[in-house]
Amino acid sequence: MSKLNVYTMTGAAAGDVELSDALLVEGRGGQAVHDAIVAHQAAARAGTAATKNKALVSGSRSKPWRQKGTGRARAGYKQSPIWRGGGVVFGPMPRSYVKGMPRKMARLAFCAAFSGKVRDGEVRILESLTMDAPKTKALAAVVKSLGLKRGALLVVDKPDRKLLLAVRNIPDVELTTPSEVNTYQLLRWPVVVITKAALETLRTRLAAGAGEGKAA
Repeated sequence: MSKLNVYTMTGAAAGDVELSDALLVEGRGGQAVHDAIVAHQAAARAGTAATKNKALVSGSRSKPWRQKGTGRARAGYKQSPIWRGGGVVFGPMPRSYVKGMPRKMARLAFCAAFSGKVRDGEVRILESLTMDAPKTKALAAVVKSLGLKRGALLVVDKPDRKLLLAVRNIPDVELTTPSEVNTYQLLRWPVVVITKAALETLRTRLAAGAGEGKAA
């Protein structure tokens, strides 16, 4: 049983919550986490690099000169890759870098990454996170009161418009929901701050991942 400290928006302690060991994994899932990070970063690649091969280079399709009698080497078209201005051989073409990942492995990777955060004391629980107005200054004060100097990932159950507007101008804070947070985000940020409501939703994902961990 793991205990997570609970804080108010002013940074004051407000007790703790318990997280069952059945929702966490230990000693497994390392390879799954690595594969999940590689898949996430690969999917983020644009894959738009492109060159023109001989079929795409514009120009006449007629022979530059007659086949025999000129003393020159035979040539059939001006788009030949051996000519300046011709096509590129085996050059990059638009492609997708997306890597498939089994759903069970993805669940295990998420649970293993979250378990590592809990083990290292990098998860904090917030009673609630609400904004009276869409003010970046107000949210920055909350971040400062929690001592999040190196940035943090905020996980809230249902972010409203005021919160979305307040967080967008803080470069070292990212806002997400328990259904959308992924393994890459967990490892990218040094601290994960979760509201109580979001934690209840997150338990379902953790239970699924821990189940895959036990089956591994």
